[in-house]
Amino acid sequence: MHRWISAVAAAIFMGLLYPVGCAADGPVNPDFEQGRIGEAPPGWIVPTEGFKASVSGDMAKQGRLCAELTRTAAAKAAATGNLMQTFLGTAFRGKRVRYRAAVLLPQSPTGARAQLWLRVNRKGGKPGFFENMNDRPMLGGLGEGWQFYEIVGDIDPDAETISLGVLLLGGAKLSIDAVSFKTLGAFSIKRPEPVRPLIARGLANLMAYTRLLGYIRHFHPSDQAAETDWETFTVASIGEVEKAAGSTELAALLQQLFAPIAPTASIYVTGKPPLASVAGPAPTGKLENVSWRHTGYGSGHDGMNVYSSERVHSPYVSAVAKDTAEAFAPIIADLGGGISCRVPVRVFADAGGTLPHRAKATQATYLSGFSGADRAVRIAGIILAWNIFQHFYPYFDVVQTDWPKALREALISAADDKDAGAFLVTLHRLVVALHDGHGNADHPIFAPTVTLPVAWDWVEESLVVTGIGVGAEALKLGDVVVSIDGEPAAEFLASKLALVSGATPQWRINRALRSVLAGDPGDEVELKVRAGTDAPRKVKLTRKEGPPIRETRPEPIAELQPGIYYVDLDRVTDALFSVVLPKLAEAKGVIFDLRGYPNRIGSGFLQHLTDKPLQSAHFEIPTITRPDRKGWTYVDSRWDLKPMAPRLKGKIAFLVGSGSISYAESVMGIVEHYKLAEIVGSPTAGTNGNINPITLPGGFRLVWTGMRVTRHDGKPHHGHGIEPTVPVSRTVEGITANRDEVLEKAIEVVSK
Repeated sequence: MHRWISAVAAAIFMGLLYPVGCAADGPVNPDFEQGRIGEAPPGWIVPTEGFKASVSGDMAKQGRLCAELTRTAAAKAAATGNLMQTFLGTAFRGKRVRYRAAVLLPQSPTGARAQLWLRVNRKGGKPGFFENMNDRPMLGGLGEGWQFYEIVGDIDPDAETISLGVLLLGGAKLSIDAVSFKTLGAFSIKRPEPVRPLIARGLANLMAYTRLLGYIRHFHPSDQAAETDWETFTVASIGEVEKAAGSTELAALLQQLFAPIAPTASIYVTGKPPLASVAGPAPTGKLENVSWRHTGYGSGHDGMNVYSSERVHSPYVSAVAKDTAEAFAPIIADLGGGISCRVPVRVFADAGGTLPHRAKATQATYLSGFSGADRAVRIAGIILAWNIFQHFYPYFDVVQTDWPKALREALISAADDKDAGAFLVTLHRLVVALHDGHGNADHPIFAPTVTLPVAWDWVEESLVVTGIGVGAEALKLGDVVVSIDGEPAAEFLASKLALVSGATPQWRINRALRSVLAGDPGDEVELKVRAGTDAPRKVKLTRKEGPPIRETRPEPIAELQPGIYYVDLDRVTDALFSVVLPKLAEAKGVIFDLRGYPNRIGSGFLQHLTDKPLQSAHFEIPTITRPDRKGWTYVDSRWDLKPMAPRLKGKIAFLVGSGSISYAESVMGIVEHYKLAEIVGSPTAGTNGNINPITLPGGFRLVWTGMRVTRHDGKPHHGHGIEPTVPVSRTVEGITANRDEVLEKAIEVVSK
């Protein structure tokens, strides 16, 4: 991961060292219609060695031509290609801009990635705004044909030049076309508001506002709502909403705030609905229905392209069937705080757009400089995040959490948080309420970068050393950690557990143990440890660069005994598996280790374990057209795996544990259902499905599971996981003797 990020940074930096002559009013030749086929596109450069760009007449997204960025034979394996240009930034100072481009990335066996990037270069060489889609790269072959991507950013007031481009990582080529660089409006810097506690009326106001905002943002399909900058809108309106003195004032204020965005919505004092719905100007021409259809939550940050949100246009009819009428029925809800709402989920549109038409367009003014030090930014982050989970998280029916209570507690905490670090803890607590094993909150400033040179596990109600790295030689395998920096180990771990989301206790402990290890370079930690009945001793460790310490394992592929093979799916690649496959096919027994995360090998190895077709569990993305998780249907997809020769003839065992999550559980679900092998170890994490990252004002990022995964029989997987057929519990005695008790049991199983 660090090499990949470094390669991206180096590719961008190379372009900044060698800019072309700068244009004054934006990018040159953005549609690539200038130039000759086979030659470099005018206005663009490739500053990275081993790559070339050329104009192409094949499969242009728009017009006649597009550009191709191609890897040559001279490119190093880990090299990153960069097609870019630089132009003057003075005309864009103080403006919010959108850089958009269509990219075509072919299927690649090496896992090709592509990323748009945009950077502002300020006076004196100071860096300005920078975004490179690092959290949402394009992945080769997962989208059908051309896909549009975009970056929105604020150009610093002292910008001198702006650089933009596209990066190619790990693939042979990409195509790019239809580049645009558009000014969206001016922005002003948001000045931080200090800490101030929420009073009861203010809290009631914000809770009502939260629910209303979610209904309109995600389900009211007007052009105005679709084009709203919801971060700016939410941050800017917090203060006014909070100070409303009562329900009458709150209803009037919210009607005024949302009227430009949702002109057909009504907000009113509960029990006093408006006499008639809001009407607009008479339509002209042919009418259409417009409504939202969400396939999961289309945040735009999912590199897998499996989630999307779109407004659907359908023919207008004067009378609709009963089921359609129910689907199009407006949202009528008591919002709390003494107010209610009526929000249409369908609007009409003509050739001029949704009705009533927008007011004459004026250049928008945006807020910028969002910081976790700002009270309004923190509260807005909670409001935006809570709504996404409220309407799109697929496991509330399984976890049975009190989500309105979570909103109340998070709003109170966000208002009182003294800084961005404290707010990150609040976000962690909000995500914990999801009971989602993928759930997490982070921020680049606070992300731990290094680890202690030790591995440990929770065994026999104790924190036990299971692996020792350079700098931790004073420890011994099997040492029981009594305390960490003077705090009892169990209490220290409990403090971490309070901020760890998970669907099962075993996964939460697994993550908490890793979070104890992580921190900043140079941090010194004092452990008090005890070996057996010996007196406790103190050991000091320092966090430093390097991969996490692993417990002792055999080689990735090893013959443990004559005819008994071991395959570590965490370290084996498809290519290496293919090489050893003939030996595995003739082996007496094969043990697959899935106690880590297999990210180098596909599911194809399972095809050699069967003589019948296999299917995975159900991967179900919800189709959402109404709020509050009502009326969901699902797009169901599954892996289909056909038998392949050679087939493994011997006995098979899989090793699993609390760290077996997500993709590992997809594999194990097949093994379990079709009884392909014995499952040795302890229960898995109980969390599966593609993640869906979202970003919040101030640079905070939340990760969560965006789809539902159910077992082959339709029963829940979430919170259950895969149970071993041969349970094995580790012991302090076994760890002290450097024994892998789970592997030992598997050898016994396949040797019979």
